[in-house]
Amino acid sequence: MAESAERLHDKIAEHYPRVGQNRQLSGIDFSKPTVARVYDYLLGGHDNFAVDRAAADALNAKYNGGATEVCVSNRRALQRAVHYLATEAGIRQFIDIGSGLPTQENVHEIAHQLDPTARVVYVDKDPIVLAHGRALLADNQTTSVTQADAADPDSILDAPETRQLIDLDKPWAVLMASVLHHLTDHEDPVGVTQRLIARMPSGSYLFTVNLLREDHPQADEKLEADVVSRVGSGFIRTWDQIRRYYDGLEMVEPGLVYANDWRPTDPTKTEGPWSTVLVAGLGKKP
Repeated sequence: MAESAERLHDKIAEHYPRVGQNRQLSGIDFSKPTVARVYDYLLGGHDNFAVDRAAADALNAKYNGGATEVCVSNRRALQRAVHYLATEAGIRQFIDIGSGLPTQENVHEIAHQLDPTARVVYVDKDPIVLAHGRALLADNQTTSVTQADAADPDSILDAPETRQLIDLDKPWAVLMASVLHHLTDHEDPVGVTQRLIARMPSGSYLFTVNLLREDHPQADEKLEADVVSRVGSGFIRTWDQIRRYYDGLEMVEPGLVYANDWRPTDPTKTEGPWSTVLVAGLGKKP
């Protein structure tokens, strides 16, 4: 039996009582998994439901733990990127698109270790993420969350939450970790990044992590179909397609590489059966 909006609301309220003041989760179909909750489960979180766990477990069973490996690699690459941006690049403004549910070492936590005044806007289209984020960040003056679709970058940049915290005339970083491969060709992920880049001032950055089609024997149409059937979306693309996301940017070393090889901090964890199915890169607008 699918868990209800009321049950989800109560579950969120267990962690963040302030959300109890706002019941805006009715009408959501909890009989289907969502990307945010599946990722939460694969990362060891507790804000997920049986339908999400079933989807993740099915992928792990068929692909020998590949779903968990990919999610962990994605998360670690994102964390390393934020650390680089906040230290070596001196960035103090972050827009995390497709942020998902709160987990350990979130973007604002890493950035605030260096500078407590760093500003972060989390973006996700899942209303559950919005409820969690607003409850978690209710007293945080430098971090906020907004509900918007990654396929519509202008709605993200023009959102009141973004405008309130981010000075779009000064350098900012966009983080899109495992987001663009959930956009269809019709939604035009290259067009999405190009619209973001067009609005960036000089010195801004774009970081992405994406599923790669070419370098793993099982990264093919069957895997793509399995991901779509389990979590609703997933489009595995080629090196050349992914490189186009960075058109107009200067790539930061080591360029576009396997995610585990993007500035690794623990060389013993750079290899894995699925290490060639996820790529990451960081580009800077000149």
